[in-house]
Amino acid sequence: MTKPALSLLDVSLSLMGNAGPVDILHDITLDVAHGETLGLVGPSGSGKSSLLMLMGGLETATGGRITALGTDITRMGEDPLARFRRDNMGVVFQSFHLIPTMTALENVATPLELAGVSDAFDRAEAELAAVGLASRADHYPSQMSGGEQQRVALARASVSRPKLLLADEPTGNLDETNGAAIIDLLFGLRDRHGATLVMVTHSNDLAARCDRVVRLRDGRIDGSAA
Repeated sequence: MTKPALSLLDVSLSLMGNAGPVDILHDITLDVAHGETLGLVGPSGSGKSSLLMLMGGLETATGGRITALGTDITRMGEDPLARFRRDNMGVVFQSFHLIPTMTALENVATPLELAGVSDAFDRAEAELAAVGLASRADHYPSQMSGGEQQRVALARASVSRPKLLLADEPTGNLDETNGAAIIDLLFGLRDRHGATLVMVTHSNDLAARCDRVVRLRDGRIDGSAA
């Protein structure tokens, strides 16, 4: 039997608040198959983004086990986890997180440069072209619209050809037209690189394009539908 791309077993997350620990996620058990597109939906505060951060090793679970691409990342140290993420994952955030002092091309090339890839800028240029921004390569984030910045963020997330692509409300800061274009690009990048895609969204239209939808409520899986 093929192992899943992502496997979560009895995963819990508690964070310290002003009045003591706050339980965010409770005993989440979930498998995501290789090449699957999974939508995480639910009301605000249900734990969707926290679950995505755990999948990407950007938050540490307080209970349970998380396996990504056959590797247990639950208690992995910060440096090896950063290298694992660099080599295997692409993450797209709602707020872009571009480096303001770098051009679009430099932003996209950064993960490849950190990995020591010799043709980092050639690959970054090709990835910018794939998201329709070849002519904006020398522009800084402040010179680009929100939709263009999110395209750069998509190119940066996909330039290393990740096996796992994680997206947290990728259209949340965009208007309807730009949001639709970003989603088409995101699914296109997934298809081009054969990645597994997990996406947090409030959009019913976007969720409908996923292979499977998992609904969260109060930090627990409320149900799933194909």
